[in-house]
Amino acid sequence: MEEIQNGAVCPAESLMKMLAGKWKLHIFKLAIEQPVRFSFLLKNIEGANKQSLSIALKELEESDLLSKKVVQEKPLHIEYSLTSKAEQLIPIFHQIEQVFKNTST
Repeated sequence: MEEIQNGAVCPAESLMKMLAGKWKLHIFKLAIEQPVRFSFLLKNIEGANKQSLSIALKELEESDLLSKKVVQEKPLHIEYSLTSKAEQLIPIFHQIEQVFKNTST
């Protein structure tokens, strides 16, 4: 079988590798609702620190799951939003959540 991306042999495996790592799923879930700022993520992801959060954000950008936008309003800030590629994954995540909600009751 031919390798697809990042040494993965199927799209699902490639996706799992893109989302593996500290804080990536937390970031993804928070960004579903609205664009997020670094400070918001730092406050809302328990245990996150600046370095690990920065690394996760950079990797999500490199995977084309997050886009970074400099907002020229005062105070100047950066917002992270899901890309169209990431938005296509939202229904999949909702299905996974439903499966685990249904099995835990």
